[in-house]
Order: sequence, then structure tokens, then C-alpha cells
Amino acid sequence: MKKILALMVAATLVGCGESNEEAGPLKIIAAHNQTNITSPYQTGMLELEKVAEESGLFEVEVHAGTIGTNENELVEKLVLGGADVVLVSPGFMTSAGIKEIDIFSLLYLFDDYSHWERVVDGEVGQQVSDIVYTKSGEKYRVAAYWTAGVRHWYGEKPIQTPQDAKGLTIRTQTSGVVSQYWKDLGAVPTSVAWAELYQALSSNVVSAAENAYPYLVPMEHHKTTNGKFISETGHDYTTRLLLVSNKTYEAFTDEQLQAFSKAVIAGTKAERQALYSEESQYKEKAIADGAIVNTLNRTPFITQAVSIQDSWSKNSGMEPTLKAIRDLK
Repeated sequence: MKKILALMVAATLVGCGESNEEAGPLKIIAAHNQTNITSPYQTGMLELEKVAEESGLFEVEVHAGTIGTNENELVEKLVLGGADVVLVSPGFMTSAGIKEIDIFSLLYLFDDYSHWERVVDGEVGQQVSDIVYTKSGEKYRVAAYWTAGVRHWYGEKPIQTPQDAKGLTIRTQTSGVVSQYWKDLGAVPTSVAWAELYQALSSNVVSAAENAYPYLVPMEHHKTTNGKFISETGHDYTTRLLLVSNKTYEAFTDEQLQAFSKAVIAGTKAERQALYSEESQYKEKAIADGAIVNTLNRTPFITQAVSIQDSWSKNSGMEPTLKAIRDLK
């Protein structure tokens, strides 16, 4: 990972020169939308801060939801100069008109974390990074890929087959490829704000939701009537994009570029390791709290997703990229 990420950051920063000659460290504002200061996002950002500041070239200010809990807000600040580094999801990038990034929203795209890392840290990750840079109007670039965990179904009852989801309301995306998948299973995608989901599960507004252990357990969704049964569908090994303002990039000296690259690599490693570790810890906590966890045969769920993957890639001109991802399994 270290070698590939170094190449990715270096390729991203081509063209940066000696434009910043002021004395003293360059201030960097880095932000994510999670208010939980123990989240893997925060762990990664703090490691990025630590390594960047050790160089003596940067002063990093990390914000955990304090300058925006909405991704639109964060990217607006990135573009307008109120932030230099932000973390966002593929869903935001799609709504911003970069439809190709939705490839990382396709369910059952990845077999496991090893497969995911081979994809995002390799040529596919660099290709998508180039697309983001171009289609953003060269306003920002992808410096690295982080994750929000592997998502599972949790609801009022366990699901063992795709048919078990029929007729159930699930809090998830209500448009795009994610919504289409659950609709094809017969479920009813429903929009509920994250902060309101505990109440929605408790009061039968929704029958189910889907998320990763490190996010659903701290919010105590597993303690609700409609969140008690966790079915390990493993339908989404999530991808998050660490974006850096192009204006900030272009102000880097060569020395700052190298130091920033080192900090990004360290932050990325820390965020991923924290998430991987927390998944097992929070699963154990959920079970200890009374949640009922079931494994299932994922094959029929995967089969249902393949046609959506094929159709989306054809319509988006991303068939070679989908093939490259599948070839890395």
C-alpha cells in the first residue's frame, strides 16, 4: 500500500513547484463529517496531522464535524478555501456530476478488504482519481482512499435469502444503484437522517437499515426493536475519498509535497487499521448487548447485484474498469 499510495499522491501533485516560499509552517485545515471523535476518520486525520507537523512544514487543524456534518458543506468549503483536505463518499461525488465515481457504490463489487485494497491502491484507483480531478474542473483531487467499513443489513427480523427483504422498509439511499438493488429485492428504500435513525427504528418508521458495525453500534441501533437482528450481508465494502484542494496543491513546494505525501500515507494506514480493528470489537459488543447476528449464503445476493453492475458500467462507459476490478479478485 505504501508504495502505491506514494505514487498516487506524487502523480496527483505533478506540476507543483516552488511557489510557496514564506517562512513558517503552512496551515492546513482538514475536515470530516463525523462528530464522534473516536471514529476511524478522526484517527486517520490525527495521524495525518501528527506526521505532517513532524516535518515542521505544516500546521494542521482537524475538524470532526465542526465545520460541517454535510458533505456538500465540506466540499463547498474546499472549493472556496475554507478547508484544504476533506473526506467524502462516492454518493456526494455522483450528485456533483461525476457519475463514474458511482462504480464504488455498486453493491457486492468487492470480495473482501484485500480485494478492495488492490483496487483502490492500484491502477483503478488512479484512473478514478484522474476522472475526479478532470470532472471537478480541476478544483480538487483524490489523495487517497479511506473506508467506512463493510455494511450489513439489520432489522426487525433476520434475512437469509433475497426474498426475505420483500416488503420491508429500509433506511438507505433512495436513488442510484444502491436504491435500485434493494428495490430489485422487493424492499422499500426510505430516506431518514442519520441522527434520526434510532427513533425511526424504535417507532417502526423503518423496518431495517444497513451500515457497518463501527457506525451502527455506537448509535445503539442494535438495541432497537427494528435493529436487533443483524444479517451479515456484507454487501458494501465502502470507499471514501480523501480530497485535497487543487489550490492548496499548487502552493506546495517540492519539500512540502514530499512531506504531505508521507502524511497522507500514514493517515490512510491509520484510518484503515482502526476501522478493521473496530469491526470485530463492535460486533462483539453488539452480541453482548443482545443483538442476534446471523451469517448467510451471500451467493444469491451477489447474483442479484451482477446485472446492476453490468448495466451501470455499460451506461457509464466503465465496462473496462469493472472488468479490471473483477480480474483483481
